[in-house]
Amino acid sequence: MKSRALALTVLLCLVSLVAFAAPKYVFVFIGDGMATPQIAAAEAYLGSLSDSFVDELSFTTFPVQALTTTYSNNAYITDSAAAATALACGYKTDSGVIAMDPGKMVEYKTIAEMAKEAGMKVGILSSVNLDHATPACYYAHNASRKNYYEINIAMANSDFDYFAGGEVRLSKTPEGQPTAEDVMRERGWTIVDTREALMALEPSDTTVYAYNHGFSFNALDYTIDQKTDDITLAEFTRKGIELLDNPNGFFMMVEAGKIDWACHANDAGASIHDTLAFSNAVQEAIDFMAQNPDDTLIIVTGDHECGGLTMGFAGTGYSSAFDVLGGQTVSYEWFNQYVLAPYKSETAAEELRFADLEDEIAEYFGLTELSDRERTLLEDAFAQSMLSREERASDEATYLLYGGYEPLTVTITHLLNQRAGLAWTSYSHTGIPVPTFAKGVGQDLFGGYYDNTDVFWKLVQVMELNAYLASY
Repeated sequence: MKSRALALTVLLCLVSLVAFAAPKYVFVFIGDGMATPQIAAAEAYLGSLSDSFVDELSFTTFPVQALTTTYSNNAYITDSAAAATALACGYKTDSGVIAMDPGKMVEYKTIAEMAKEAGMKVGILSSVNLDHATPACYYAHNASRKNYYEINIAMANSDFDYFAGGEVRLSKTPEGQPTAEDVMRERGWTIVDTREALMALEPSDTTVYAYNHGFSFNALDYTIDQKTDDITLAEFTRKGIELLDNPNGFFMMVEAGKIDWACHANDAGASIHDTLAFSNAVQEAIDFMAQNPDDTLIIVTGDHECGGLTMGFAGTGYSSAFDVLGGQTVSYEWFNQYVLAPYKSETAAEELRFADLEDEIAEYFGLTELSDRERTLLEDAFAQSMLSREERASDEATYLLYGGYEPLTVTITHLLNQRAGLAWTSYSHTGIPVPTFAKGVGQDLFGGYYDNTDVFWKLVQVMELNAYLASY
């Protein structure tokens, strides 16, 4: 492993024939669960709004583009922990491990830790919980991504400068132990949870932890569900740039984690809107680069694909109708919580009828004029959803239909997606390569076809951080 890293470093030195100064500002944007299908779907949806086939995202016009493999040390199909460890540390590890070796004995130094050691400020942002796998791999080291308390305490004890996005899971605090926020306050952190408080922050404020209250799982709400007072990933990014800017520069990692969550649930509409929100966050870095063209590098990549999303469905042949996705106005999660769950709890068992929810399905998903096939699938799914989880069928055929998600809601999104000409193969990650995009100082190093570990080594080269490499 050590010899491979050394060989990569030497190779990068040899092939880097164009002289450039190290970038002062470095952005790494990670679309969790985002590969070419998620990007293509978002661009196709945008195109449907302007009567064209596609409208480009902010980063798909970058001058340097690549494909990146994603397998982990012990699986061809990776999880986010192993993938983020590869991106953040330059080494393969087992799925589930946070910035450590497969034997869970060695702590790998992260690119963010190296940047901080070199005098740069550091920001870590995510649309999901900040103690989730991808952000954790930049500041924590743990044998298991599920050790949330240890991970969020590692965040509280870090010397990074700006954390923003979803909340850490204080509910994971063992009885009698201080919460991560207790530790932050003891160390003098500034903690804010509203747009007004966030926007009032000044660069002179102490280490900042800024989060938004989502209605589910303490993450940001899906973009499609967000209200006017919710803080967007782009706003967190813009404020981070303001707070982190300094003479020594900064390193910022921004993750769009809810692309992945939506794809696990096979909800293309929610995934597309979060991909567009991710593109808006990247645009903040592009706007900053316009003012600092000779000092900035922006990298955009994914950690893996999720859901096996395909641009094409057998029932539509060569046809697509991405505009039908515009009929969806809420995520599967919102529908479950605010429509399906109340209906089930407030209606007597003998009075439960699929017809009762047809208007809501039409209102929130634009799914009307059902075919016989669609109606049969929806009625069967409704019957399963009206049962307790213990009563539901658990055979292979049922899993393939619903994947453990709410049967009615996942069937709604499946049918809507199929009408658009989209289809899914999985409720989990897949192993296809992800695209990587680069723009700015040292961009040419990032073209080609390479492994996700190489993203780290290319950053080490372009940021001139070789002196801060650890010896394992």
